[in-house]
Formats: sequence, C-alpha cells, structure tokens
Amino acid sequence: MSVEILDGSTVRSFVEDEGAFNSSVDGRFAALDADRDGLLTYAEMAGELMSLRVLEKHFGVDEAAVPADELAALYRGLFARFDRDGSGMVDRQEFRAEMREVLLAVANGLGFLPVQMVVEEGSFLKIAVDRELGQIAKAA
Repeated sequence: MSVEILDGSTVRSFVEDEGAFNSSVDGRFAALDADRDGLLTYAEMAGELMSLRVLEKHFGVDEAAVPADELAALYRGLFARFDRDGSGMVDRQEFRAEMREVLLAVANGLGFLPVQMVVEEGSFLKIAVDRELGQIAKAA
C-alpha cells in the first residue's frame, strides 16, 4: 500500500486511455480466469468480489455480523452487474464495461479537488496514479 494524491481527472484520464485501461483490466481478467476459457464464473470472481468488503468499507457494517445468505445474495448481485447478458458467465467485454462504469463512478465521487488516499499496489487506482506520474515526468 502507498499514500497517493489523486482526483477524479486522474482516474477519468486512465479510463479514457483505452490502451492503458484495457491492458490493466485484461490483466486482471486473465488473473481471475483460473481455467483460461475466456469466461469468468461466479466461483472465479467470488474471492475478488469478497475482497472488496463492500459493507465494511462503504457502510461500516461488519460482514461477520451479516447472515451468510444475505452476504451471498449481495455478492451474487455484484456478480450480476458484471454478467450483463445474464449468461452466468462474464466475458472480457462485460468485465471491461463494468470496470469502466465502476472507475468512472469513483472518478465522479472524487471530484476535482485532490485527495490523499491509501491505495493498494496493483489496484486500478494505483495504476492510474502511476500512469499520471509517468506523463508528468515525460512532460518535464
């Protein structure tokens, strides 16, 4: 983890750079695609979805206190956001489309004022910050 300074334009610029965005998202997709069939099942995505700890991070709710069936329904719902055609599998295009929406929502939430944030190494936010720093270094 590292402490970085970013704003919505940092993330938005990353998403708009199709090459950088697709390369990063495709890398994450490939890492999740355990059987290398080009499709993600719920089982392949479950660990990643659960690592988001949505209830804890965004609502201050300890997931251990939530009944298992409710927690499972939450993560199934998140998976359904990625599975846009309802096939029970997420292809690369669906994964890209949902990640684009998620990151643009983050960009909108951050707004235009810089914030200091702890980001995980290898996360899309860290990649966006590193990309921006690289562009600044090239311009200097």
